[in-house]
Amino acid sequence: MHRWVDAAHKLLARGEAAVLVTIARVEGSAPREAGTHLLVTREHVWETIGGGHLEWRAMEVARQLLKQYGQQGGRHVERFALGPSLGQCCGGAVTLAFEVLTLTDLAWVSALHKRLSAGESSLRSVAFGAPGANAVASQQQGGPVLLTELDASEPLAHPHTLTRDADDAACAFWQGSDGWLWLSERLAPSDFHIVLFGAGHVGQAIVQVLATLPCRVTWADERHETFPDTVPPNTTVESTDTPESVVAEAPPGAFFLVMTHNHALDQRLCEEIFKRDDFAYFGLIGSMTKRRQFEHRLRDRGVPPERFEQMICPIGVAGITGKAPATIAIAVAAQLLRVREQQMHLSAPAGTTTNAVSSHGDAAATASERAGVSI
Repeated sequence: MHRWVDAAHKLLARGEAAVLVTIARVEGSAPREAGTHLLVTREHVWETIGGGHLEWRAMEVARQLLKQYGQQGGRHVERFALGPSLGQCCGGAVTLAFEVLTLTDLAWVSALHKRLSAGESSLRSVAFGAPGANAVASQQQGGPVLLTELDASEPLAHPHTLTRDADDAACAFWQGSDGWLWLSERLAPSDFHIVLFGAGHVGQAIVQVLATLPCRVTWADERHETFPDTVPPNTTVESTDTPESVVAEAPPGAFFLVMTHNHALDQRLCEEIFKRDDFAYFGLIGSMTKRRQFEHRLRDRGVPPERFEQMICPIGVAGITGKAPATIAIAVAAQLLRVREQQMHLSAPAGTTTNAVSSHGDAAATASERAGVSI
C-alpha cells in the first residue's frame, strides 16, 4: 500500500507542490527500511520514515527545498548518521533522496496511481545527477522520472541487492558508471488481501484498524444498510445476497475473517472456505462452545476433521481478553500481522532467522483466554 501515491496525485492535480522523501539506503540499524516514503508539503505530511529527529530533520530539509525550488522542481540526496548527528539510539545511517514534485510530475504520478489501482506493478527509476550538484542541476541532469511496467516477481535490472519491505516494494540506490546517483524501486499493490465477512460493530472496528495497515480489504455482507457511508481507500465493499461467492473470488493466499450476524451464514461460509486449500488464514469469531458446535456440523457436512486446526476460533492474539469491538479489532489485526510476518520469514532466503509464532499455537492460547467472545 502506497498512500503517498494517492496523496501526491491529489496534490499535483490541484497544482500544489510536494516533496517526496525516500529512504534510499540503510547502513546498520535504522527506524525504517529502504524504500520507505514520506510526502511533505508546507503544512502536512503523509506516511512516515520512522519519526524522531530523523523525520523532523527530513521535514525541515523538504520544506526548505519547497521554499527554494517549489516552482521548478529539484532533487537532493543527503546522508544522515543517526547517532552522532541526530541523537537517535539506532546507531546506523540512512541516505535520503528528496524529490520536489511539481505539475510536471503529474503525468508519471497519475500513471503510477492508475497502475497500482489496477493491481499492476511498476518500476520507478530516477537519476539525481552527479554527487555535489545542486537540487536544480540534479533534476536537469537526471531528466524525467522513468516509469515502466514490471512483473511483481521480476528482479530489478541491476546487480545490486534489493531490500524488500512489508509493502512488497524493493529499492536500490547506486552510482552508475557515469558517476550519477540512481534510485530504482519496485512499487507493487499489496498481496496482503483480507476478506472480511460481517459489517457489524466488530467488523466496522476491524476495517478502521486495517485502514492503517499495508493491506487490501474486501468487506462483504448481505445487509447493505449496515455499511458506513464512506470506507477507507484500501477497502472494497461487496454488498451481496450470496456472500459465499466472495470466497471463491478471493485470490490465493487470502486471509479470511468470518463474523456475520447469522450463525447459519457463518457455517456456509466456513464450508466454502474449507473447499479451498490455498488460504493463508481463516478466523471465525466466537467462543469455544461455538467452535465445538461448528466442528460437529462441519464434520457432518463432510469436512475432514484434520482440517479443523486451520480454523482459528476464538480469534485474536493471546492475552487480550476484552470484548469491546475496538479491543477485538486490535487483537485480530495483531494476529493477522503475526501470520503475515511468519509467511514473509518462511519465504525469505535460506539461513534467515525468524521468531515468527504459529498462528495455530497462538490461537490455542487465545481460546482459553477469550472464550467468551461471541456474536
